Order: sequence, then structure tokens, then C-alpha cells
Amino acid sequence: MYELRAVEKKFPGVRALKSVDFSISRGEIVGLVGENGAGKSTLMKVIYGAYQPDGGEILIDGKPVRFSGPRDAMERGIGMVFQEQSLITNLSVMENIFLGYEDQFSRLGMVNWKAMAKAARKQLAKVKLDIDPRAVTSSLSFAQRQLVELAKVLTLEERVQGHLVVLLDEPTSVLAEEEVKLLFKLVRELTARASFIFVSHRMDEVMELSDRIYVMKDGQVVDVVSRGAATPVAIQHKMVGRHVDKEYYREQRQKPYDATKPLVELSDVSLPGRVRDISLTLHAGEVLCLVGTEGSGREAILRTIYGMRAPIKGTLKVKGEIIPRLTARAAVERGVGYVPRERKVEGIVAGMNVYENMTLSQMPRYARMGWLDVADERALARTWISKLSIKASSEYADCGNLSGGNQQKVVLAKWRSGGSDIMLLDHPTRGLDIGAKEDVYDMIREMCDDGVGVILVADTLEEAIGLSHTIVVIKDGEIQKRFDCVPGSKPTLYDLLHYMI
Repeated sequence: MYELRAVEKKFPGVRALKSVDFSISRGEIVGLVGENGAGKSTLMKVIYGAYQPDGGEILIDGKPVRFSGPRDAMERGIGMVFQEQSLITNLSVMENIFLGYEDQFSRLGMVNWKAMAKAARKQLAKVKLDIDPRAVTSSLSFAQRQLVELAKVLTLEERVQGHLVVLLDEPTSVLAEEEVKLLFKLVRELTARASFIFVSHRMDEVMELSDRIYVMKDGQVVDVVSRGAATPVAIQHKMVGRHVDKEYYREQRQKPYDATKPLVELSDVSLPGRVRDISLTLHAGEVLCLVGTEGSGREAILRTIYGMRAPIKGTLKVKGEIIPRLTARAAVERGVGYVPRERKVEGIVAGMNVYENMTLSQMPRYARMGWLDVADERALARTWISKLSIKASSEYADCGNLSGGNQQKVVLAKWRSGGSDIMLLDHPTRGLDIGAKEDVYDMIREMCDDGVGVILVADTLEEAIGLSHTIVVIKDGEIQKRFDCVPGSKPTLYDLLHYMI
């Protein structure tokens, strides 16, 4: 149905795709895995029409095609649900679903909102989402917005004659387990309407959902595996060219933290909504992990420490100083760094290059009588590109064109290079492959060795257990339990789940 033959894609100094063959049949679910920088994002953009291939050909139903852009690909039945979500949050659900195609509801310059709402309900029914299409998108949960994205793609059915191909880019990265199960059930049901390309770093999910799995490394397809023949260890080995270290979370490098040196202290802090009476202390050299279900209040606590939310009760101390009205700027000046969950929205500035992103939080350091010392900025960027093995053609590369893992490394380098000694990490390994995750784990251990305190919202409970000195379980905005995580006597998954749910 859809096929790529010997596709090539080059960027300055980088051969991103090397003679890639790829195919997907009607009603099939195909997995796509590989390390960050392996070429997955580039391949998806070629499939979706965002990039023109420099060699090879694209075929639909055996006929060669060439897309002029994403809209052209959409008109031929190719849609994409983006990892970072493409919805405009201040528009209504129905406006997002029909964005760019409002003309069908317009007459004499007037929009028939009633007709649009009716049509939107039809699309939402396809994804089994029972919400008001007039609702503002920002009021929805992440999982609901994900389904709205899918409903938006499925509107192609009304404009395209034939089967659809839908790309799902890390659709489960921040979904709870039950939400993942519902999404998978829905995707299987939708194979009567569409074929799906499923991109994920979670091997268990790829193996559960996919009929076949394409494994990429260094811009090439190194293997195509059927679901029955796939094992997580074998696929991971093909992805990284080596077996994953048994000490995955670097527990052997966990050292005692300095209990005499508190960096952040919250005392009976409450926030508007559900967060109540939070008391915790972060020490130098400590990884303190907040665990809980989605919406439990973990992210709100991080944002409070970073000065983005104001407590309505309680006190906040940073390095012994009580700060009644902390702002983000004041937090940065006191050595607080924040790595947000939505890296493309809040972490990097796409369109700015790597060195500009790395030095964004420390501009005064590079200012000389009103001028920026670009040479110093570039030198710093080159150092950290090398140190973190960031895959970029140079420090001039547009940060928006890097893979997700390399973008995350740029965000981490931004704070680390600036000397931040309090790091707030919100899902820092979200959407990263095995190798990139290990790089982040190494960096966390190095920060602790340097006396940095880390407050972590982990991607998985295993990650929380493996990395932490202390785990604080939060449920419905309140602390339920604290665990000391000494190597050799760490809490189990059951221990955490018992207090989470």
C-alpha cells in the first residue's frame, strides 16, 4: 500500500537516511524503533511529506508519488499524531479538528458553528471520546488531547478515497497504564480504517502492538522483525550495537548525600487546587524522586520550586533563605534549573541554534558592553556537544531539527553549564532511547558527585527506584509515604503502588 525504496536524505555534514526500504500494508501496525539520532524522525518526516528525499522513491499502491509538503501528503491519506502535540490550546476542540479546513462550514464569510460541532462529534465518536467539541482544548487532559489529535487525522477519511496511513510518534510517553491500554484497543479497532506506524522507545509496547518492527541504526534499517520472533533484548542489541549494562540506573555509583546541607526546604506548602501541606527537604548530592499517578501534584511542586506557581500557604526556603514570592528569574539566580516535560514547548527554542539555546539562561555572563561574546558561547557549546555526545552537525545547527534525545541533552547542558546546583527534572528521559537514557543517568550521578541536588519526576517506577536516594509518594496532592532508597534495600514496585493508588 505505502512503500519507500532506497530512500536517501542528507543534511549539511550528515547523511540522515541511507538507502532505506520501508513498507506498510492495509490494516497493518508497524513498529519503528532506534536510538535517538538513528533516523526515525527524519524517516517519519519523509513519509509525512515534511522532507523531500534526496534519492529513492515513494510509492502508494504501486504508483510513484512526490509530496510537495505535509498538506499534500494529507490529501493522499497520510496523517501524523505528534509526540509534542500540535493542537492550539486556546482554540476549541472542534476548531482544532478542522483547522485549515473551516471553509466547509463557512458561507458568505460566516462560520456555521453548529454544523462544525456536529461534524466534530462524529470525529470524536471514532476515537470514543465523549467531550463537548466546544470545550477549550487547554481544559483537556494530555490523554484527551492525544485522542483529539487522532480524531483530527481521521477527518482525512472524508477527503481521501482509500485507506489511511497514520504515524503515531511516541503516543504513550506520558500516558498512564490504563490510558495506554485504551489507546491500544482503539488503534486495533481502527485498523479497518487505517494502517499505523508506531514509534516508541518502550519495547514492551512496540512488541505488544506491532505486527512487524523496523529497527534503525545510524540512518539505516538494520532489521525487520515479526512480532512472534522479537525479544526486547535482541531488539535493543540491534539498536545500540551492544547489550544494555546490567547496572542500568548506575546504582553502584550512588553515594550518600550531605544531610547537613539542605538546598530546598518546603514546609506545609499548599497550592490552589489539590496540593496540600507538602513538606520535604532536598540535600546536596541527593536525588529525591516524586512518584504518583498523573495529576497527583508532582509537576505542580516542581513548578512551585522554580517560581512558576505561588503557594497559598507554607514556606519555601532555597539554600536557607525564605523566599515569600519566588519568581522563575529569582530561582535561576539562586542556582535552580528546570527541565520541563514538554521539551519543545518549554525546554528549547526551535529556530535558535544549539549554542544560543545552551547559553539562553546565562546571557549576562556573555555580555560585553551591550554585545554578546559569541566566540565564548560557541566554545562552551562545543565543549558540551562533545561531553554529552550530542548528535549535531555543529553548534550552529537549528535545535528544532535535532532528535528528541539530543534536544533533551541541550536542555540539560543549558543548566549544567551554567552551574545550577538545584536541578528539577520532569520526565527527563521521556521519549529517549536506551543509550540516551543511560547518558542522562550518568549525568545525574555526575551532578550528585558535584554536590547538586536533584528533584526528579521519573518516567517509570523502575527508574525512580534505581536513581533515587529518597522517594516521596504523592496521592491526591498529599504526601502518603517517604522511602529511603539505600542500595541493596530499595523499595519494590509493590511498595510504591500500595501508596500511590
